[in-house]
Amino acid sequence: MNRRTTKFLSKSGRMTIFYIFIVGILFVILTPVFFLVSLSFLSTREAYQYPLPILPELVTKFKLEGGEKGYLVSVYDRLEGEYQTVQDTDDLNKLSVYFKSQLSVYMSEEEIAERIAEFEQTGEPVYFTGRKNLIHNYNTFFKITRDAGPAFLRSIQIALMTIAISLTIGGMAGYSFARYIFRGRNALKFSVLFVRMFPGVAIAIPMVIILVNLGFYDKPFGLALVYSVGAIALTIWITASIFLGIPVSLEEAAQVFGASKGRAFMRITLPLALPGLAAAAMYAFLGAWTETVSAIILTQFNPTFSVVVYQSLLGSVGQVNLAAAGGIVFALPAVFFTFLIRRYIRQMWGGITV
Repeated sequence: MNRRTTKFLSKSGRMTIFYIFIVGILFVILTPVFFLVSLSFLSTREAYQYPLPILPELVTKFKLEGGEKGYLVSVYDRLEGEYQTVQDTDDLNKLSVYFKSQLSVYMSEEEIAERIAEFEQTGEPVYFTGRKNLIHNYNTFFKITRDAGPAFLRSIQIALMTIAISLTIGGMAGYSFARYIFRGRNALKFSVLFVRMFPGVAIAIPMVIILVNLGFYDKPFGLALVYSVGAIALTIWITASIFLGIPVSLEEAAQVFGASKGRAFMRITLPLALPGLAAAAMYAFLGAWTETVSAIILTQFNPTFSVVVYQSLLGSVGQVNLAAAGGIVFALPAVFFTFLIRRYIRQMWGGITV
């Protein structure tokens, strides 16, 4: 075996190990997401089966026959491979409610009555199917979960205010650290990270008193202020690094041609700094959107959506499939926001081209 062949095999082995590593990472990341999405579409009956079905059923098979109390309704269990009795009653409303709440099948009393009439005519068991409503858990989550809809909009409002506050203050501070030299600059720049060293709950507890005195307790703006404390520090470090990478000579050249310092910043520096600002906005949004502990402490009657999802899992009406549906809804804005600014994030990863 010559040296060229050995080198080729060595390179192929390294590439194989690399791809196996990447596939392993994707498997670890995507597997929990897949099961969460699948769980959000399971009916209540499926969600409490063991072992848990990997995929939800799209169609439910029923068998109707005579029973002791009225009509005996059985559901086909694909895991056991046989029909299992679920109801023995002559109350059509009870059957309709059970189909909807436990099986996610929307079947009216009139449709059930048609199946019963068919059974009465033949005297033989009647087999029929019902199509599952895949968004039943999502509809139910917003119906039975306290304040879910307003909480969702409230969380969007808080996240957007957090972005505005952190980018305004943090962006100006980052620009100052990058463009101006003053005594204690490095020490001050390092000190802004101190706030990131404290857990959110430690900051939230004293902030309760401050927000009460300011009249912002249990209000979206109060939460945005608290979330902005940590977001500003991170924004300063991100934007300072970005502004340092933009030559100051570009601003000076624009001023030579008659532009004011503010106009030079808006037309030259700011567009080049958009990738860093987008990254800072993404971190601020995700931090404000996913924060739960501080929101529990700082809210009472106006919870955020993260608190609502948390309480739906632990509450007395909590069901794992409903909590999963709430979790998927909770993740969608973060995914959408990241997708919205993906172009600027890609530019940041690839560096700033001047």
